[in-house]
This record gives sequence, structure tokens and C-alpha cells, in this order.
Amino acid sequence: MKALYIASTGMSAQERNVEVISNNIANMRTTGYKRQRAEFQDLLYQAYRRAGSATSDSGTQVPVGIEIGSGVKLAATARVMTQGNVVPTEKELDIAIRGEGFFVVALPDGRTAYTRDGTFERDSTGLLVNVDGFQIEPGIIIPSEATAVSISRDGMVEAYLNNDSIPVQLGQIQMARFVNKGGLESIGDNLFLETPASGDAQIGFPGSQGMGALLQGYLENANVNAVTEMADLIAAQRAYEMNARVISGADQMMQATAQLR
Repeated sequence: MKALYIASTGMSAQERNVEVISNNIANMRTTGYKRQRAEFQDLLYQAYRRAGSATSDSGTQVPVGIEIGSGVKLAATARVMTQGNVVPTEKELDIAIRGEGFFVVALPDGRTAYTRDGTFERDSTGLLVNVDGFQIEPGIIIPSEATAVSISRDGMVEAYLNNDSIPVQLGQIQMARFVNKGGLESIGDNLFLETPASGDAQIGFPGSQGMGALLQGYLENANVNAVTEMADLIAAQRAYEMNARVISGADQMMQATAQLR
């Protein structure tokens, strides 16, 4: 009975849906996290009678055919790249992006990654790095004698050395944007990689070429809405239960057929 297989695809799809929702909820407090949404497609159809087929020699046609579907599949887990809430942290090396763009991160293996997480620190040499110690492009070194660091909206990094009243420019933070940012590959650690679907990275500076502005002393929260996720979770659970009922109903029908004499 095809209903068993069709319902099983529905249960499998909703199981994946719950996994996506649970990952969103788990990352509610992850800086710069962008929520995902499960998207589904129906499977192939078996046509028992095609619409438009002839029903007589006079040219009459079937207005509506008979098609039975094969179930559902998970087609994509699209990432929703909307802006998260920006909150103050009072930490001078925390930076939030208001608008488009990603920070550019140099990975130890030579690859370039991109992130919305602006939780930055200084390493032992004074180099500006993320929480994993990966360099933020371009390499900006903050001297050990710096008493204060200033980061402007356009990414210019300045430091006050010792008791000087005039800051010294250390460099300007780069940013990247993509034609299809939803096509970026997630590799964990709040990092994304460029893919053929995302298009090439367009490198520029904050506040120009469509890039957003930087806010020093702020971080961007995840764009996860707890109420929305809970509502989606309940809907997924009910859909799973209804598919399970279909399997139970199909089993009862098969049992009744087997008991016929």
C-alpha cells in the first residue's frame, strides 16, 4: 500500500524540520547566527489518467486527470539573513555590523571565511583576531602601549598610545558582500565559506559599496524569534503525528484485507 511509503516520507521530512528548528533554538544566544528554514517539495506523481486525454472520437477531453503523489522531500534549509538585534557590550573590541556585509577572516589553512560575529580580541602579538585566534583582514596590530582603541563607522582603527591626545591610525577593517549570501556554506564557529552559488566575494570598506556601518562596543544577536520557532515546532509535531496516523490507518486497512475470507 503506497500510503505507508507516502506517510513515511512525511514523517522523515518533519523529523528534519524539527532538527532545523531545534538548531535555531539552540543558537538563540549565538552572536551573529542566522536562522534556517526548512523548505519542502513534493515527489514524483503517477498519472493514472492524464488531463487533456481524449474521451471520444468527437474530440472531447478529460478536464482533470488522476495523479497520485509519492510524498514529500526536504529540498533546502534556506538561511534567513535578516538583521539581528544590536546590543551594547561596553567592550571596545566588540563590533556589530548594521546593514549588509561580513567580516573577512583568514583561516590557518589559507582559506578565507566570512562572519557576522564581531567578538574580537588581541593575540599575544597585538594582532586583531576572532575568538578562535583567526586573523581579521587586513592584519591590524594594536601596540601593547595602546591605552584605548577607537573603531569608526567606516572601519578605521585608531589607538591612543601612552598618554598621547592624538590617536594613531592602525588600519581599516575590510568587509565582504555577496550577490546571494544565502548560498554561503556554513562550516560552524560562526563562519561561512564562499561557494559557486553565493558568487564571488565583493571586498570593500564599511559604509561604501553597499556595505553596512560598524558599531564599536556592540554585538549582533541571533535573528531567532523564540515565539516563531515554538509555533513552527508545534506545527511540525502535529504534522508528524498526522503522518503517523496515516501509517496506522493504512496498517488497519491492510489487516482488514488480510482477514477477508
